[in-house]
Amino acid sequence: MKHLISTLLLLTAAVTAQADTKLYIFDCGYFKFSDISMFSLDNSETDVREMFVPCYLIEHEKGRLLWDGGLPIEMAGKPKHEDQPGVEVEYKRSVVDQLADLELTPEDIDLASYSHFHYDHVGAANAFSSATLLIQQTEYDAAFLHPETNPVFTPSLYSELANSSKVFLNGDHDVFGDGSVTIISAPGHTPGHQTLLLNLKNTGKIMLSGDLYHFEASRALRRTPTFNTDQAETLRSIDKVEAMLKDTGATLWIEHNKALADTLRKSPEFYD
Repeated sequence: MKHLISTLLLLTAAVTAQADTKLYIFDCGYFKFSDISMFSLDNSETDVREMFVPCYLIEHEKGRLLWDGGLPIEMAGKPKHEDQPGVEVEYKRSVVDQLADLELTPEDIDLASYSHFHYDHVGAANAFSSATLLIQQTEYDAAFLHPETNPVFTPSLYSELANSSKVFLNGDHDVFGDGSVTIISAPGHTPGHQTLLLNLKNTGKIMLSGDLYHFEASRALRRTPTFNTDQAETLRSIDKVEAMLKDTGATLWIEHNKALADTLRKSPEFYD
């Protein structure tokens, strides 16, 4: 019943989605894995080894929202290298430099929200400490109050957000109040993991996956990474999001899907 009510609210609000909402995609890094077993996939089940790392900017008449912050910003401009054994990384230009191409600075960003607080999603978070942070209460508690019990978090990457203004979420959240941008609570990968549902006038509805899935094979085979906080909760979130995709007709963009990312328009181009 809770899911049905949420979906009905989304469908009703979508009628009034703002015509001028724009989505910009930034290249915020690259991974190549020699072994994908940590994602609960056998290396024979897919030949995909590369991942795209995105950052997104949503422009709305009521403000600008940064969604996901990419790899650690200090990696930007360094040669491709092994970040850890068997994992190659590269980050060509920082998201701050890419924002400058749009004549924007981090101080021009009103809101920031991260699908979760793993290092490849909050790598530029400290640069956006002046933005109001939209965060699930459970993610805040894990990342800020009890990071010692969550070794997947790197507090130095987001330490300056401690003093940021914050809106604590306990479920789905209509960011601008018109159905154009909705944060969807989807815990399990981390305690407060979330996805983002966009309703764009010309492009239609898009769901940005966060790390609900990493590969197309993850979705097809219903596999969850070994390092997820809670596998059962992840599967419940998968069921919720898949039902929303069906009900709303939204297209799922797996954020790390490099093959998909290679086909998408990057900033300064945009989707509207």
